[in-house]
Amino acid sequence: MLRALARVDLGAISSNCALLKRAVGHGTLLCAVVKADGYGHGAVQVAHAALAGGAEWLAVATAAEATELRASEIEVPVLVMGALSDEELQVAVDARADVVAWRHRFVERLGALPGAEGIGVHVKFDTGMGRLGTRDAEEAFGVASEVAASQRLRLVGAMTHFATADDDPGFMRIQLDAFTPWAQTVRDAFGGVLVHAANSAATLCEPASHFDLVRCGVAVYGMDPFQADPAARGLVPALELWSYVAEVKLAAVGDTVGYGRRFVARHATWIATLPIGYADGFRRGLSDNAEVLIAGRRHPLVGTVSMDNITVDLGPAPSEPAGIRGAPAVLLGR
Repeated sequence: MLRALARVDLGAISSNCALLKRAVGHGTLLCAVVKADGYGHGAVQVAHAALAGGAEWLAVATAAEATELRASEIEVPVLVMGALSDEELQVAVDARADVVAWRHRFVERLGALPGAEGIGVHVKFDTGMGRLGTRDAEEAFGVASEVAASQRLRLVGAMTHFATADDDPGFMRIQLDAFTPWAQTVRDAFGGVLVHAANSAATLCEPASHFDLVRCGVAVYGMDPFQADPAARGLVPALELWSYVAEVKLAAVGDTVGYGRRFVARHATWIATLPIGYADGFRRGLSDNAEVLIAGRRHPLVGTVSMDNITVDLGPAPSEPAGIRGAPAVLLGR
């Protein structure tokens, strides 16, 4: 057994995308967000699984990520959502990826690049996220006008991004109320523009945000954007994380476990040590705040998560639990 083993269920990715497609209906496209190596699941593999499940678009954060997708013979539209330096912009153009714009200077730079003919541009109106995009509706419309008038570029999209779709629907409504008339103005002026705003949370809770395309990230991977049980929405978590029981020992009353002695045995109990820790991506913040599945039973993680070990309370027993040493342990999954 490997000390740390991550398993990705690509069938779950496809299933989640099919669920999201059903949620938005036939009139709205699904864009699967596969940035950050597909949220750590493997961008190329996730992209193919998402497309098999019904996604029509893919989105990434960087030009290099778009290049990786193209190298795997993915031909569907790819949107690079992040800011791009001059060097990165050329990489995006070479990958035939769509890009996001909100300043006139960016459009000028893009239009002057070799190979930029036909590159798609999505204009971003910042309605409250406070990061990328312009907060000036007139400037955003002006950028859209410049792209539409270009002989080399294509105006493909009008977009925004919600800051609180998962926890403050009131502010999301404020953003939606600001975005909707602006997007309609762009659509009326130029026609054929894809309007998009919804992330996973908005896709699942606010049909008015669906427009022409939704950009889903966490839900693609089976995570509930509202921190609830994914199964309640039919989502299937794609990632499993496994280790194994390397050691078992009895902790007497008053014995302590781990750095800082934060776990103190209040009664005699058996402690299992698993050779996985924060070096493997199991966050230290999960100290005393997680459960581990061993031999079909849930057991609390106790003590401090260290770099390459965690400890689990197996509970009291007159003797060492049979068959526990070497047993697989599930930290994420079923």
